[in-house]
Amino acid sequence: MIVVLKHGVPEEKKAQLMSWLEGQGLRLHISNGEYQTVIGLIGDVSGVDFDLVSSLEIVDSVKRVTEPFKCCNRKFHPDDMIVEVGDVKVGGGHFVMIAGPCSVESEEQIVTVARAVKAAGAQMLRGGAFKPRTSPYDFAGLKAEGLELLRIARKETGLPIVTELMNINDLPLFEDVDVIQIGARNMQNFDLLREMGMLDKPILLKRGLANTLKELLMSAEYIMASGNERVILCERGIRTFSDYTRNTLDLSAVPMLHQMTHLPVIVDPSHATGNAKLVPPMALAATAGGADGLIIEVHNDPIHALCDGAQSLRPEDFAALAEKVRAIREVVA
Repeated sequence: MIVVLKHGVPEEKKAQLMSWLEGQGLRLHISNGEYQTVIGLIGDVSGVDFDLVSSLEIVDSVKRVTEPFKCCNRKFHPDDMIVEVGDVKVGGGHFVMIAGPCSVESEEQIVTVARAVKAAGAQMLRGGAFKPRTSPYDFAGLKAEGLELLRIARKETGLPIVTELMNINDLPLFEDVDVIQIGARNMQNFDLLREMGMLDKPILLKRGLANTLKELLMSAEYIMASGNERVILCERGIRTFSDYTRNTLDLSAVPMLHQMTHLPVIVDPSHATGNAKLVPPMALAATAGGADGLIIEVHNDPIHALCDGAQSLRPEDFAALAEKVRAIREVVA
């Protein structure tokens, strides 16, 4: 249920209404827009007299919200969320390019790539220190050493770092990470999501391999309901019957999510396609489709990459793509 207040309502009367609603055992989600204030009611609203609330002089309208997700529902928060990572902004018209290798392999590798992607216009550096791998025999990341190498690359370039957390037990190692990524395989790890909700840190939440948009938003709800509203959603492809690409990139998810939620939505064409040749056209399509950013894998030597070299762009290819992305942005802005 949401209560929309009229424009110019005195703060005293607004506070009185909020106090009364909280007295009904409800939690309130307040969205102060330029022309109206939206009060989202979270909890059991069965005891609230809708007609009484609607009749109040300061109330413009009262609407029922049937969707199970509340905190991340655009009806509760009509204006776009802008997530800030240092000086970088994501959402609300702010577009972000996140780039870097699938996994951190050495100081030379990560620093070289970081310098290259920054020169091409990337605003954040991605890199895996802990890697979820299908096979137990594949390279699973440098772990704590990889995080330290990411910090070195950040010091060299000034780029905020984005890296994946797989296990709650490793959380103390991520204290100095700028954006924590929750990968597709952990999208419904609810204990982990609750822990993310207790942090004062942006969370990049990837859609699961076979999850619906509603399920993605319910996972975001776990984080936000625990207190952290700084969530960035990521469409990274879903498993279908197609065998031409690693996954099927659901670009229709971008405008659909923008209708459903106020959270920023970025796209990962690298994991979606698994093929470096397909990354640029899918990245451009995502940009034209209204994505708030891209997260792209870039490696200085893809042939010898320890993880996902086939989907990684070379630095010069990323630079060419970034230029085209900027041109698309000028057209759709």
